[in-house]
Amino acid sequence: MRVIEINGIKMRIAEEGRGPLVLLLHGWPESWYSWRHQLPALAAAGFHVVAPDMRGFGKTDKPAAVGDYDIQHLTAEVVGIIDALGEKTAIVIGHDWGAIVAWHCLLLHPDRFTALVAMSVPYGGRPPESLIESLKKAHGDNFFYILYFQEPGAAEKEFDADPRGIISRLYLSPGSPREAPTVTDPKRAAGGWIPRLGAPKALPAWLTQADLDYVVGEFTAAGFRGGINYYRNFHRNWETTPQLAGVKISQPVLFIAGEKDNVIRGANAEQLTALMTKAVTDLRGVKLFPGAGHWIQQERPEESNAAILELLKNLPRP
Repeated sequence: MRVIEINGIKMRIAEEGRGPLVLLLHGWPESWYSWRHQLPALAAAGFHVVAPDMRGFGKTDKPAAVGDYDIQHLTAEVVGIIDALGEKTAIVIGHDWGAIVAWHCLLLHPDRFTALVAMSVPYGGRPPESLIESLKKAHGDNFFYILYFQEPGAAEKEFDADPRGIISRLYLSPGSPREAPTVTDPKRAAGGWIPRLGAPKALPAWLTQADLDYVVGEFTAAGFRGGINYYRNFHRNWETTPQLAGVKISQPVLFIAGEKDNVIRGANAEQLTALMTKAVTDLRGVKLFPGAGHWIQQERPEESNAAILELLKNLPRP
C-alpha cells in the first residue's frame, strides 16, 4: 500500500507483482479491497497489478465539488496512475462503476489502454438519451436508488448514519436469507434505501466478518458522499460526450458477470454479445457465472481470475 500524487490529489493504491501494468478499478460501495483475491493471482502470473481507492473512496482524496467526479476527471485520473508508475499503457479491469470508468478510459484515451475486462456493467454505445432521463420516465415518483442518489445530500446522510446497515444489506448473494423490509411502499416519499432492503440473516459464504468489518470501517472513515457523486454525474457525462456517438472500441474486451446480477437484468450471453458488439470490434467473450450475483470477483474469485488470465495470456506482451 502506498500513496501517489496525481492530477492534484493523493490516491492510495494497493500493488503487487512485476510485469505489464494491470489496473483494477472498483465500484460502489467498494474500495481496493474488492480486488483482494485478484492482486496475488495476477501478480503470480507475471503482472504489475494496481488497485487504487478511486477518487472519493477510502484513503484517496475526496474533492468537494460534484463536478469533480465527472467522467473526464475519473478517466484522466486512471491515465495519471499510468504516468505516475512510469508506464505508457495499461490493461484495465473494472467492476460496477469501475467498469463504467474503464469503458470510458478506452473511449476517451484509447492510446493508453491495450485491453479491457468489464465486470457487471456492459456497454452498447452512447445511448440516445441520458440514463437519468430514461430512469425518470420509467420510475416516476417511485423509489429507484440512482434517482435517490440525484437528491443533494439525501443518500449520504442516510448511509453515513448507518454504514453497516447499507453495506451489510448490499454485500449479499442473490439467494441470501433476509428479514422482511420495513418499508414496502414503492413511493420515494415513503423513505430511503436501507429500510427497503431486508436485513441479512447471515453473511454470504464469500464474505467473512473481518471482510465486512473492513469495508464498513473504510466507509465509516471516508463517508459516502464521494462515491454517490459518481451517480450525480450520469447526466453531465452524457451531455459532455456527444463525440462518442458511433465510436467503436478496437482493443480486446472480455465481459464477466454473475448470471443473477441485477445490473444485466436477466440478459443471457447471446443478448449481451449482441449489445456489446454494437460498440466493440474485438469482443473476446461473455462469461456469466451461474447463480452468482453482483459482487462477482469476490463471490467467484477463482473463476473470475481464470477468465481474466485466459484473456491476458493471449495478449501480446509489450
